[in-house]
Amino acid sequence: MTSKQQQNHFGALSRRSLLKAGATAGVVTATLPITGAIWAQSGTVLRARAYADLDALDPGFYQNAYNVDVMNCIYSKLVRYKPGREWGWELEAAEEIEQVDETHIRFKLRPGIQFTGGYGEMTAEDVKFSFERVIEHDSPIKGDWGPLDHVEVTDTYSGVIVLKEPFQPLWNITLPYGAGHIVSKKAVMEKTGDGSSFGMEPPCFSGPYVLEEWKPDQYVKLTRNPEWAGPAPGFDEIRIIPMDDDNTAEIAYEAGDIDYTQISLASLDQYKDRMPADTAIDEYPSLYYVWLGMNLDNPALANPDLRQAIQWAVNVPQVLDAAYFGQAKPSTGIIAPGLIGHREQSQIPPEGDPDRARELLKKAGAEGTRLTLDTLNASTWKTVAEVIQAQLAQVGLDIQINVQDSGSFWTLGMESEGDRWKNMQLIINRFSMVPDPYYATEWFTCEQVGVWNWERFCSEEFDRLHAEAVGVTDEAERGAMYRKMQDLMEESGAYRFLTHEGTPIMHRQSVVQPAERPDGRPLYRHFEPA
Repeated sequence: MTSKQQQNHFGALSRRSLLKAGATAGVVTATLPITGAIWAQSGTVLRARAYADLDALDPGFYQNAYNVDVMNCIYSKLVRYKPGREWGWELEAAEEIEQVDETHIRFKLRPGIQFTGGYGEMTAEDVKFSFERVIEHDSPIKGDWGPLDHVEVTDTYSGVIVLKEPFQPLWNITLPYGAGHIVSKKAVMEKTGDGSSFGMEPPCFSGPYVLEEWKPDQYVKLTRNPEWAGPAPGFDEIRIIPMDDDNTAEIAYEAGDIDYTQISLASLDQYKDRMPADTAIDEYPSLYYVWLGMNLDNPALANPDLRQAIQWAVNVPQVLDAAYFGQAKPSTGIIAPGLIGHREQSQIPPEGDPDRARELLKKAGAEGTRLTLDTLNASTWKTVAEVIQAQLAQVGLDIQINVQDSGSFWTLGMESEGDRWKNMQLIINRFSMVPDPYYATEWFTCEQVGVWNWERFCSEEFDRLHAEAVGVTDEAERGAMYRKMQDLMEESGAYRFLTHEGTPIMHRQSVVQPAERPDGRPLYRHFEPA
């Protein structure tokens, strides 16, 4: 296979063309040796900021993107996202990988990848265990594996991933993202007894870094893995410090406390005009999606006319001007521009219509209704909430804002965390995304109600389209299905889509040469000292 085929850009090489390429040109094959690595200079430390603290380091049972940022460093997977400006994947633990047909993927591991703690060499049996446990234990991310049936082990290093039906997101989400990480079967079984979640206590590691220390709400400390025989990691230590608020992170950067952080869009022009010494800023498009959600099971929001009144009352450009200083554009749904399924426009125009909102409010008999609005304790989110509060007041609604810290906010709508979801009414929310529309819609199915579907939106038609779209190879047909799903979300009255934001990243040039995904997410494994 040629080097261009090895790169496998998502936009240039579809799953169908991958099958064709595999049939005519062989398989994707590793070129980097697993041994003979030369360690980088000693004494190097990177201090980076994350927008939230860790809460799960089990790749079979994790919940958020910030956990994956760390898992990428301490585990290995068959393939990984390539750093750079274009989406693509490259080999990691796999020496070879090939899509034999629409439901069979053959792989061969690189020999010599070791688990720490004396748990031995990574084998195909570990791959089988890692992938199958996600569906066997009803993991919150089992949707990432879609129609996985089983993994067939053919020899020590080789196996075949067997799907029940075609699954388009496999190469864009499953294998290169969180669920694709491989853990030691022996270590996890010793730890848990049944292969279930080990939470924040990894029994061993297989990546270039190990988790040296985690102090909740203070920092994560990663250090070099002495048993790692692959290409050397760039830093002796990576210290990741959780900071919910962009403004807090910017102050920490200017004080010299961190070397790498995302900054707020509201601060971007200011920094461009007055760039801190020894600093560079890189701007990336964002796949995040931000929205105002409404709890359909809360009695106060049972009337659809009230929900539609709220949708029409929110003037999105005004919200974005205040919260992002005009640096963010209104979104049309949960799927960003450039991805399959992006809607060119929403059903309700971004500017809304306060007169239409008042008419609907009168029809609902809901003038003067008092509602709560929950938001994360971060300056941008609080500004979003305050502008929406003012806009809803103009049409006759009384909104109380509840500001919550990260630990409280991110469990607010989860039934597993108690009954708080019953009292939740309006909420400002923001989810991360990877380059396949499946990863956007999977959190809004009926099965996700009380897990990540906090609006408790449940539509049989939505679920049917979601299930069918993953097997559709025609991009136009598949895109139409995802656009219809977003129509259904908006028609429910439970969503007012706001923005996909943007991702400006600031780093200290004398300290680090960063490596990010095309949407700006850090790939710390590839970071190098300046």
